[in-house]
Amino acid sequence: MSITLPNAPAKRPRVIVLGNEKGGSGKSTAAMHLIVGLLHAGRRVGSMDVDSRQATLSRYLDNRRATIAGKGVTLPMPDHRRVDLSAQRGEAADADERVRFEAALAELSAQHEVVVIDTPGSDTFLSRLAHSHADTIVTPMNDSFVDMDLIAKVDPDTLKVLKPSLYAVMVWEQRKQRALRDRSSIDWIVMRNRLASIEARNKRAVGQVLEQLSRRIGFRLAPGFGDRVIFRELFLQGLTLLDLGQKGLGVAMSMSHVAARQEVRDLLKAVGMQAEVVESSGEAVTQDLPLEA
Repeated sequence: MSITLPNAPAKRPRVIVLGNEKGGSGKSTAAMHLIVGLLHAGRRVGSMDVDSRQATLSRYLDNRRATIAGKGVTLPMPDHRRVDLSAQRGEAADADERVRFEAALAELSAQHEVVVIDTPGSDTFLSRLAHSHADTIVTPMNDSFVDMDLIAKVDPDTLKVLKPSLYAVMVWEQRKQRALRDRSSIDWIVMRNRLASIEARNKRAVGQVLEQLSRRIGFRLAPGFGDRVIFRELFLQGLTLLDLGQKGLGVAMSMSHVAARQEVRDLLKAVGMQAEVVESSGEAVTQDLPLEA
């Protein structure tokens, strides 16, 4: 059943946080594709970057603005905020960051249906704060036991999960904080990113462990993005796969791009924010978009 959103913003937007304490997992790429997918669907989208050191999402959007200006094309843009680390120390820094984060989130919440937040690949107060405000956490992880180590400790002989690890414990703590604050729950999705196209023993083993862990600590598994060069190349122009096909961009479509674009649609579906995505090529993909988180 398809649901049509009203013109007025909902009382509270859906907040989607991209998080993983390991860098290089594809958080910013996934965040950008979620943002642009929803913009192409006509949603009102706000975005936040709380990774002040790398600020990859902010730089991605800067590149997009440069492409718009340089090529004279029209591309949808989110209403973006960047929240940097405080110059203060200790509790004063935490208080300062909380005030600025909540002010930015309140501004975006007043105008938009969805807010997508990108977080750093490290444990910071801002990252924990963002996670505690999430309706949905999306954790991209490379398909390896190196990335797995931040989510669970695994017996090397039996592949049994011994205990949750650093990032999983942090998410659990923020779930408790969210429940105490407003009695809401957080949906946690782990997406297996940069999957190889061939079947391999490591791929099967990682899948086996993630299935165990998902039942134990409560997350959903979702397909991620394949290990495709196109995802890295598009960053320099601030583009996503949903932009390709538009005149003036100078990027020709290939069969690999079509397959990769389907991976983006699958992520939108897994997050529960799928809609009629009208891409720059004019192709429409009709799906459902829930009114509330």
